[in-house]
Amino acid sequence: MGKQKLDQAFQTVLARGDKAFVPYIMAGDGGLDILEDRLRFLEESGATVVELGIPFSDPVADGPTIQAAGLRALQNGVSLRAVLAKLKEGAADRTLPIVLMTYINPIYAYGVDAFADDCKAAGVDGIIIPDLPMEEEPLVSDALSTSGIALIRLAALTSPKERLVELAKRTEGFLYAVTVTGTTGARATFKENLGVHLRDLKEICPVPVLAGFGVSTPEHVRALTENCDGVVVGSRIVDLLHQGDEATIRELIQSAKLTTEKAGL
Repeated sequence: MGKQKLDQAFQTVLARGDKAFVPYIMAGDGGLDILEDRLRFLEESGATVVELGIPFSDPVADGPTIQAAGLRALQNGVSLRAVLAKLKEGAADRTLPIVLMTYINPIYAYGVDAFADDCKAAGVDGIIIPDLPMEEEPLVSDALSTSGIALIRLAALTSPKERLVELAKRTEGFLYAVTVTGTTGARATFKENLGVHLRDLKEICPVPVLAGFGVSTPEHVRALTENCDGVVVGSRIVDLLHQGDEATIRELIQSAKLTTEKAGL
């Protein structure tokens, strides 16, 4: 479980020549009762791991689409505690690795040790905390490590080389390479030097490097994964789920598969 489950999931995908695809969904958008159904759908569609967002009142890293999904979830009464309780119900039968994306305030309010214990019981394998700077990681890192849960670091485009080296050394599960400056949300293009940046991160990182923020089309997926190990796709997945468009989600996930590309699909 935990770090080992994440490592195995990535190794399995990369060993067969495919790239990792990590869809992001907002927990409780559409109600918590459909959460396990959505996780099963994403696994059956070929997701490597799922990043599960926790709704929060001040989501500083999130763009309009994910903010709107978080607001819908909050209006449904969804909380961090409720999400973990729901995940715990299905933990014994779930094989798909789960990474939670939440902010430090809800964790602190929950209690760091209790949060780590409940994540383990709920079958959570990793945590992303976008507003937790590297210097403040001791607030949570010991508790997560004790529970065997990976702390996944984000690498910003604007970070100096020395900081990127340290983040790459510390990250567990994968390194989340942020592809844009600013918040999440679908974009038409990326900076010209992004490929060089991703290749540089791969050279210094002992675990897979995944590109995220702004990834929204099969063309984006194929272009980015030429220089890294996979992608995280959030706003586009959230939009498509809200629209009920499962076919386009499957197509997007399959765009990370080498076999699909060879078949010209």
